[in-house]
Amino acid sequence: MSGRHDWLAGRRFWVAVLVGWTLARLVTTGILLWITHAEQHPSIFTDGYPRYFDVATLWDGQWYQRIATEGYPDHVPRDETGAARQNAWAFYPVFPLAARVLMVLTGLPFAVVAPLLATALGYAAAALLALLLRERVGPAPALAGVLLVATFPASPTLQVAYTESLALALLVVVLWFLGRERWLAAGAAALVTGLARPIALPLGLVALALALRRARRHREQPVTPGEAGRMLVALAACGASGLLWPGIAWLGTGQADAYTETMGAWRAGDQVVPFAPTLHRVQELAGPMLGPVLLVGGAALLAVAVLGPWARGLGPALRAWSLAYPLYLAAVLDPWTSLYRYLLLLFPVPLLLVGGGRATGSADRPGGSGWRQPPWLLWVRTGVLVALFVGWQVWWSWELFRFEPPRDDPP
Repeated sequence: MSGRHDWLAGRRFWVAVLVGWTLARLVTTGILLWITHAEQHPSIFTDGYPRYFDVATLWDGQWYQRIATEGYPDHVPRDETGAARQNAWAFYPVFPLAARVLMVLTGLPFAVVAPLLATALGYAAAALLALLLRERVGPAPALAGVLLVATFPASPTLQVAYTESLALALLVVVLWFLGRERWLAAGAAALVTGLARPIALPLGLVALALALRRARRHREQPVTPGEAGRMLVALAACGASGLLWPGIAWLGTGQADAYTETMGAWRAGDQVVPFAPTLHRVQELAGPMLGPVLLVGGAALLAVAVLGPWARGLGPALRAWSLAYPLYLAAVLDPWTSLYRYLLLLFPVPLLLVGGGRATGSADRPGGSGWRQPPWLLWVRTGVLVALFVGWQVWWSWELFRFEPPRDDPP
């Protein structure tokens, strides 16, 4: 690396990542402090610590606090009609149990420990993401990708008592191992992820796509029996990670469908019908005719963005994730306010929007496009999108981090 790219060489790259991520977190902290003191219902506040920590442990944070201090119930709680109530089994254990350990070690309350833990995990996720993207697309696009994640509209969840920072860090680790075809390590990381966030199905699709891709190279690079076994272990681990927490909920309650019935409680008892909630939501927002058209059109644009030559530098693992994860969300999610934070894990797509998806020197390679984006254009695009994200973040935080009973639209 030389010339005009020297400013991102070696140690300077990591300083830039650290400074950029820290500035983004300071901006977010300022937004949350403004909301905390400008307009917030007084019922949420305590006197034991600064009010910021009360806001940082609202909504899902309250469930994680209950798990950290009380554990999980030994049954599925029910209302007077026998229907399952919303309960702690919907929330995965890695984050609240890690917070519990820190509470014991430090003597601090959950409301302080959990946001600090999430913030620290966010820094770890930023470093892992920078490492992954630098290897794929080079230092300048990697830094741009980190900044886009740091300022994403839902990025406040990276520093409050939510699992976004933990999930991002684990996701990057799994994708990094899969991209390097380190199958056993990827399977082990996927199992840990299965106790932190319900993203096993799309990760399994990524693992399957990469295993098939490896099999197609068999003629040039034979697949040994040992490697075939490791691939099967990785696929099995990804599948098992999706069953791990529902199985633990079964053991903990004695009810085989404890997890799925609990998740149905968040849908007023409705069962999950693949793609039906997404189709209903887009029809509700855009109309019965236009909604499906927009849905199909958006899927087509995503496919073009991810499969085109401008995304080749991302590599097969990130490209597969960029298609598998939205498919998974459309299939299982009832999209509403939580969709913003779920999209935080779709980190390759904003990088494509600023033209950062080409591998370093791709224009010089056989089959390259013959065009290389000027560095200044990358930063102009990144600056515009970061400014848009920050403005969006202000609106998103104002709408969702204000608690005004009886209104309650959680992040």
